[in-house]
Amino acid sequence: MSKRPPRDDQVPGIEDYGFISDCHSAALVSRWGSIDWCCMPRLDSASCFGRLLDRDNGGYCLILPKSDCRVSRRYLDRTLILETTFANEEGTVRLFDFFPMRTGGRHNPYRQILRIIEGVRGTMEMALELCPRFDYGAVRPWIRKIEEHFVALGGDTGLLVSGDNGLTLENRHSISGFCTLGAGDRWRLSILFGSPEDLDDGLIRVPDPRGFDQRLQKTIDWWHRWSDQGQHPALNNGLVRQSALVLKGLSNAPSGAIAAAATTSLPESPGGSRNWDYRYSWVRDSSFSVRSLVELGYQKEADGFRRFMERSCAGSADELQILFGIGGERRLHEYEIKELRGFQGAAPVRVGNAAESQLQLDVYGELLNLAWTWNRRGASPDDDYWEFLVELVNEAARLWESPDCGIWEMRGEPRHFVLSKAMCWTALDCGIRLAEDLKRQAPLDEWRQVRQKIRDMIFDQGVDTERGVFIQAFGHPVMDASLLLLPIFGFIDAGDERMVRTVKAIREELEEDGLLRRYPDGVDGLVGREGAFLSCSFWLSECLALQGNGEEGRRVFERAAATANDLGLFSEEVSSANRMMLGNFPQGLTHLSLIAAAVALEDCRAEGKPSPV
Repeated sequence: MSKRPPRDDQVPGIEDYGFISDCHSAALVSRWGSIDWCCMPRLDSASCFGRLLDRDNGGYCLILPKSDCRVSRRYLDRTLILETTFANEEGTVRLFDFFPMRTGGRHNPYRQILRIIEGVRGTMEMALELCPRFDYGAVRPWIRKIEEHFVALGGDTGLLVSGDNGLTLENRHSISGFCTLGAGDRWRLSILFGSPEDLDDGLIRVPDPRGFDQRLQKTIDWWHRWSDQGQHPALNNGLVRQSALVLKGLSNAPSGAIAAAATTSLPESPGGSRNWDYRYSWVRDSSFSVRSLVELGYQKEADGFRRFMERSCAGSADELQILFGIGGERRLHEYEIKELRGFQGAAPVRVGNAAESQLQLDVYGELLNLAWTWNRRGASPDDDYWEFLVELVNEAARLWESPDCGIWEMRGEPRHFVLSKAMCWTALDCGIRLAEDLKRQAPLDEWRQVRQKIRDMIFDQGVDTERGVFIQAFGHPVMDASLLLLPIFGFIDAGDERMVRTVKAIREELEEDGLLRRYPDGVDGLVGREGAFLSCSFWLSECLALQGNGEEGRRVFERAAATANDLGLFSEEVSSANRMMLGNFPQGLTHLSLIAAAVALEDCRAEGKPSPV
C-alpha cells in the first residue's frame, strides 16, 4: 500500500514502522524514511534516535524527497533489509536501510547503519535531516566536522557520520544534506557507532563510501544463507519466514539471548500507563522462540540460548530469574525517563523491568520442555547441563505449591495460577522422560510422586466443576487464554472434554472481533483497558489444530495474521475498537506464536486429522 508523507503535525502509528537489526543493535524506520528509534551498540542500549517516544526531543534521521510523492515499502526477499520506494511524476527512487552483516560479525560487527538511495526513473531531489539525541533524549551531542565526515559525541556515546558529498553541519547538534538523483545514481550515508574517546582521538577509520554497495550485497547474501537453513513446509507462508527473520533480528549474536521486543514503553492501552521495557531476554519468551525456530530447522539458535541460560544462571538453578539482560545482566531495576513524553504522549517511558524479581514458576517447565525437544533431535545434554537440568526439576518440585505472579507478570498479590502449576508438572514430566531416555541418575521415585500430586491438585482446585473447565487460578474462576497452553505443553490431551469445554469458554468470554484478550477486565488491577493479545489467538489456532479442527484453526490463524502491518510485522496487541497496534514492536511472542500455529496447522493438514469437536 502506498501513502503520501504525513504533515508535520501527524504522528506515525506503530504499524507505520519497519524493523532492521544486525543481531546486536536494532532500529525502527518509519514508512516515510525516518529512523525514529535506534539503540547501539546493543538492542537494550540507551537510544541515540528516540523520536518514537518523543517527537520533539527524541532525535531522528530523516531522508525524504523534497516534493510530494507516493510511498511503498517491502523487505528484500528473505532479509531484514528494508526497501522504501518514493515515486511521483518527476521520478522514482529507492531507499535501502540496513545494518551491514559479515562473516565473523558475531564478535566483530560493523556497528553501522547504512542508508543507500538509488535513482530508478527520472530525477528526484532528496533531503536529509540527522538530529541524534543520546541517552534517551537527555543529551544533545556535540557534532564536529572533520574533513569530509562528522563526529557526534555526548556522554558515553559517539557516532561517526560519513558518506557521499552533500552533508552540511547545520549547527552544533544536527546535520543536513541534499542530493539530486537520476536513474542509476546512488547516494550513501553511514552512521557508525564508536566509543567517544576513540572517536575523539581519531582511532576509528572512516569507512569508504565506495565499499557500501558491496556491503549491501554481502548483507543480502548473509541473510539468504541464514534464511535458507529453514526446512519446513510452513515456511512457504511468507509470514512464517518473516517471523523467523524477526526472531533472528531480536537475538544477540555474542550471547545467544533473544529479546522479547525491540522497544520500550509502547503503550498496551492508548494514552495509558501500561508501558514496559521489553528489550531483555525472558526465559519464557526465549524458550518459545527457540522452540519455534527449531521446528523450522534453525538449530543453532537453540544451542546458543541453552548456553546463554547456563552461563547467566552461573550453572546453578538457584541463580535462575525470569529475565536477564541480553548480555546476561541480572540487575534490571526499573526507572522512568523524564526527558521523553512517551509514544503519542503516553507516559511514562520506562527502562528496566520490575518483573526481574518476580517468582514465575512456568520457567522451569519451559526450560525442561526445551531440553526434551532438543534431546529428541539428537542433541542430548552433556554432564554439566544434565546437572543443571536436575537442579531445575528439583526446584520445580520444591516450589510448585507456592503462589506466583504467573505468565502475565501480575504486579498484585501472587496467586496459585493453574498454568504455573501445570508447567511445574511439565518440568517434572520432561525431567523423568529425559532421565529414562538417557539412563541418567535422578530421584525418579520422588519426581513421579510430585508429578502426580501436582496433577491431582490441578484437577481438584483448578477446574470449575459446574462448567467442567479449567480456571485461571485456584479461587479465581475466570477464563484466561494462557490455559490454551495446557495441551501444547502436554499436560492434557487437546481432545479431552475438559479442554474442549475450556477452549469454548475462552472464546465465549474473551473473544472480541475474532481475536482473544488475555483475561477479563479488572483482573490485573491496572488502569486502562488493553487490547486483544495476539499471541493468544495463535495459541487458540494451535490448540484447534491439535484437536484436529484444522479448518477452524486456519480461520482463527488468518484473522490474527491479518493484523500484521504491510511488512509482516506484529505488535503485542491490537485495539478492538480501531485495530490500532498496541504494545512493544516488533513483538517476539506474537511472531513465535504465529510460527508454532502455522507448524501445527501444517502437521494437521499433512496428517489429515478428523475433527473430534
